[in-house]
Amino acid sequence: MTKPVNNLQKIRKSLGRRNRSERLFRWYGRLAIFIGLAAVTVLFTDIVSKGHGAFRIAYLQLDVEYNQDLIGVDNLTDPEQLILGNWQAVPKQALRQQFPDVSGRGDKRKLYGLVSNGAGFDLKDRLLANPLLLGTQEKVWILADDDIDTYYKSWLDGEPYAARLSDKQVKWIDELHDQGKIRLQFNSNLFTRGDSREPEQAGIRGAVMGSLFTLLLTLMLSFPIGVAAAIYLEEFAPKNGWTDFIEVNINNLAAVPSIIFGLLGLAIFINFFHVPRSVPIVGGLVLTLMTLPTIIITSRAAIKSVPPSIREAALGMGASKYQMVLHHVLPLALPGMLTGAIIGMAQALGESAPLLMIGMVAFIVDIPGGFSDPATVLPVQIFLWADSPERAFIEKTSAAIMVLLSFLIVMNTSAVWLRKRLERRW
Repeated sequence: MTKPVNNLQKIRKSLGRRNRSERLFRWYGRLAIFIGLAAVTVLFTDIVSKGHGAFRIAYLQLDVEYNQDLIGVDNLTDPEQLILGNWQAVPKQALRQQFPDVSGRGDKRKLYGLVSNGAGFDLKDRLLANPLLLGTQEKVWILADDDIDTYYKSWLDGEPYAARLSDKQVKWIDELHDQGKIRLQFNSNLFTRGDSREPEQAGIRGAVMGSLFTLLLTLMLSFPIGVAAAIYLEEFAPKNGWTDFIEVNINNLAAVPSIIFGLLGLAIFINFFHVPRSVPIVGGLVLTLMTLPTIIITSRAAIKSVPPSIREAALGMGASKYQMVLHHVLPLALPGMLTGAIIGMAQALGESAPLLMIGMVAFIVDIPGGFSDPATVLPVQIFLWADSPERAFIEKTSAAIMVLLSFLIVMNTSAVWLRKRLERRW
């Protein structure tokens, strides 16, 4: 009579241990998810807290006079006069009128430091847009220098940072604030201008356009080549040692560090074929090499997921193998292929290491207009700004990261939406 009781106790103990192990395993999983979410939350909070200030920038209101003698321009259609014009003299004169008591060379230099070094060229663009302003006077909001912008934002936050300003400059800013002649506005320069040595003038448009051209070329090359390779390997290639060798190497290439592709592009495209450095063409070629393994692997997985019965039915109805693949297998596998391509493009968008090797780390002010124009890309622009010593570049770096993350989130969300929208169950 004791044996059944002992067995029952053993079973209960065993069940208890198994249930405890299962509960422990679930808690480990929950803890891992919590740590991951906490890390992402800390990362996003840190980036947003540092970068949100870059979307607003300080402007000063000044009474500017477009004096022809002061600027040295009497004909706005003469390119030579426009080049030689003393445009920075306009905001300097406006500052002298605003603070007439300032004298001495040193104090005047500090006074002129209140506005951006590019303020004169902004006024030039304003004058060219409306030539009737020549010889007139008006109130204009002029872009402040980055040190003034940094101080004013920190002063509004209650922790003024005046390490790079003199006491007189702080006093002038206080006077402008009391008169309502300094304020924060939306920083449209961040999205409409290229890179600049002056933080208040720097923008991400050049890098965004460079990323766009580079990704377009990458997509145009990698998607058709990757899909064609996957179809051949999966549907037409003979199953032998060579096919296995190619398959193993494609899988290995997917795990190769991205900087190796940069070295490959440097050796082949630039040193051998003499493709110009720092252009989207060479960037697109390098990123194509990098994303091809990902697209081939995901495309092969999508083709494998099509049930064999689809192929057998098509062949049974008299279709050739080419017709079977093109008319039946490819349409059903296309959602998975597109998802893989978008993920590959998102990976390419965030890459900077291979592009550093082919010269896309150069300082480029102009906004590229085509595939052969000198350009940089958004991750490399972030790298350049993060290495800059000016304090104002810290928030610009974080703002650029926010823009890059937004693009990546949109692309990954599109991949998920596309898969759910187009997938078919059988």
